[in-house]
Formats: sequence, C-alpha cells, structure tokens
Amino acid sequence: MPSNRVYIADYLGILPYDSALQLQQRLMQERRNGTIPDVLVLLQHPPVFTIGRFRGGEDINVSKEILTQQGITVCETNRGGGITYHGPGQLVGYPIVNLKEYNPNIRDYIWKLEEVIIKLLPFFNIQGYRVSQYPGVWVEEQKICSIGIHVSRYITMHGFALNVSTDLTHFELINPCGLNGRVMTSLSKVLGYHVEVEEVVEPLLDCFTTVFESKCVRGDDQCLAIRNALNG
Repeated sequence: MPSNRVYIADYLGILPYDSALQLQQRLMQERRNGTIPDVLVLLQHPPVFTIGRFRGGEDINVSKEILTQQGITVCETNRGGGITYHGPGQLVGYPIVNLKEYNPNIRDYIWKLEEVIIKLLPFFNIQGYRVSQYPGVWVEEQKICSIGIHVSRYITMHGFALNVSTDLTHFELINPCGLNGRVMTSLSKVLGYHVEVEEVVEPLLDCFTTVFESKCVRGDDQCLAIRNALNG
C-alpha cells in the first residue's frame, strides 16, 4: 500500500441534502487547490428524491401532495444517473477524489466504488455483484447500492448510497434510475433483522482503504477541514 496516499474520512450523521451539496462543492475546490488530501464524507439524509442529469421528474409516480404528506423533498443535482431516493437508514458516501492520482478513467473509478461495496457485504454474510447496464451493486436480483457521480477537472463528487435499514416503500413512489422501485433492497431486508447505519461505517472504511490503496486518517484534527467546509 503506498504510504504517501491518504484520505480523510468523517461520518456526519443526518445532514440535509442541500447542505451536503454545498459541502462537497467547497471540498472539491480545496482538493483542486491541493489544500486537502482526498476526502470521504459519510452521512445520511432526510427523505429526498434527487434528480440526476439524464432523467428527471417524469420518474416520480405520485403527486406533489403525496410527497408533502410523506415528508419527501425533491432536489435537482449535477450527478449522473436518474432519480433516486435518499433517507434515514441509508449510508451515503461522497468521495472527493483526485482521479489523476489513481486512474483518470471514470469507468474504472465507478468499478472501484462498486468494489468497495462488494467487499463490504461479506462482513454481513452477503454476496453482491454487478449488473453491467446499471451502475451499483445487486444482491439476489435486487439493487442494494446505487452509484452516481460528477467529475470536474479530475475531481469527483457525489458517490454511492447503500441501503442499510432504509424505508424501501419510498422507492416505490419513483422509478429509481429507470427501474421499478420494488427492485430495491437493503441489508436489513436481506438479513431479516435491523442493522444500524453506524454498524456499517468502520467496515466500509476498511474496504475503501483496501480498494483505493490509501491510508484512512480520522480524528478531530484531521477532520477539521471537513467541519470547516461544512460551516462555510
């Protein structure tokens, strides 16, 4: 493992989507300027549908009134892919990575994100796999993790969303990435018992470290860059 390659990681709990988007944009700029190393931000979101660059509101299957009743907001974003759902019980990862230091090939980067989740799932006695036409990770013919990214001048943002104990009924209100919402699953559903998001953080960091051949740096001093960016 290269000793000079590190990334800062922090788990922020539940953070509104707009705030997380602003955080990523600030971290992207700092990474581009070289003032911070690579970063992996882990968090959860309040209920929100996010619309990607390639598909939009046509994949929402219910009225605005129902969304209001369900407490779900809708946000447009600059990542690839179509519409998806984020909410409590879902571990979302936003890597802010300089691809020049790995491989500038975007397909390879997406493969690495998938590989992180595929390596993670055996910690819970689950086997995951890829489906070539749908970026993400699948388990037993259902999708457990979605992936959508944005890259600007080799710096990445957005990332992956792993369903841990997510309310899967919210996916049924949309066609996530053009799929039927019933195709989505979660760790808790597959295992048959409730898994807390916080239980997944440490093994996920181990897998990210392995796949990206980097050293994970944590702690209050190291995470100060993330906290400062979060506070604007």
